[in-house]
Amino acid sequence: MGISTASSPSPQRAALRPRLWAFVGLCVLAGVGTAAAAATAVPVLQVGAAPAGRGIELTASIEALRQATVAAQASGNVLALNVKAGDRVKAGQLLARIDDREPAAALSRSEGGVLQAEAELRNAQVNAERTRDLRSKGFVSQSALDMAETQLKAAQAGLQAAQGGRRQAALARDFAAVTAPFDGVVLATHLEAGDLAAPGRPILTLYAPGALRAVVQVPASRSAAARQASARQVQLPDGQWATPLRSTELPTTDPVAQTVEWRLDLPAAAQATPGQSVTVRFEGTPADNAARSLSVPAAAVLQRGELEAVYVVREQRFVLRAVRLGSRQGSQVEVLAGLKPGEQIATDAVRAGLADAQPAAR
Repeated sequence: MGISTASSPSPQRAALRPRLWAFVGLCVLAGVGTAAAAATAVPVLQVGAAPAGRGIELTASIEALRQATVAAQASGNVLALNVKAGDRVKAGQLLARIDDREPAAALSRSEGGVLQAEAELRNAQVNAERTRDLRSKGFVSQSALDMAETQLKAAQAGLQAAQGGRRQAALARDFAAVTAPFDGVVLATHLEAGDLAAPGRPILTLYAPGALRAVVQVPASRSAAARQASARQVQLPDGQWATPLRSTELPTTDPVAQTVEWRLDLPAAAQATPGQSVTVRFEGTPADNAARSLSVPAAAVLQRGELEAVYVVREQRFVLRAVRLGSRQGSQVEVLAGLKPGEQIATDAVRAGLADAQPAAR
């Protein structure tokens, strides 16, 4: 009779098995509930239109009315750079010196050519005088006189060409000394002593202080409002507001950014330097006050480089949408394009970008 080694489960273990499976099921359900509860709820708001009577505020940059990039007109190593950024210079002041050995040698050759041309001209003049005398006495033909006259004219032309070459060589040598075209301030230097200069390569940038302007890009959709503004103001870096002496709207629209450039000339007393950022305000008009605009909290805007976008609610999830912004008033940002009244957006763009973000129940 065979002996079986398998043992049947005890009655106690058989009774515990249904309870064990029930406990596992409860754990699974609890895990699902925890995962659902872990979803990030982001508050949302409904975008509405509000009166746009506050006008337009945009960020602008300061430029110099008179600015020049001084470039090299000769080739050679920069022997000396006599100024640095921030230095004040006078018109005609030596800014840099370029190696002039090659143009000096060219000038010497040109001077030698002038001496040779002058000798040839004297010889042609003597020959022409002699030939005229002989022709008057009938010893030479008319053709011989014509040839002598032609040689004289050729010698005169050769001297003029040699003198022109000498002037050109002298001018090229003078190009080795780079001077300031006007009184100004050195904004930046682009080469250092020892660098190789070449015709057209920038050496430094100058600007004339005291004549500045604010340059602002106005959205094309708001250009009419900017044109009809009752007043225009520029907030300088020190916080003071200045009234432009003159405002100029360029007659073209950027085909990519869809903006119109405005240039506002600042008073001579304006304390600013080229490159600084300022705020330009176009005061509202009665027509502008009657218009309505959209505004959202600044925290609802996602900025990544040049991208400006908000998260819009679509079927209980967030969808990123690019927008074009306008002026900023405190914690609110004006939306010029990309949103419509009645749409819902996330109030916190950072949290709305999470993978498990969901619109919070209102």
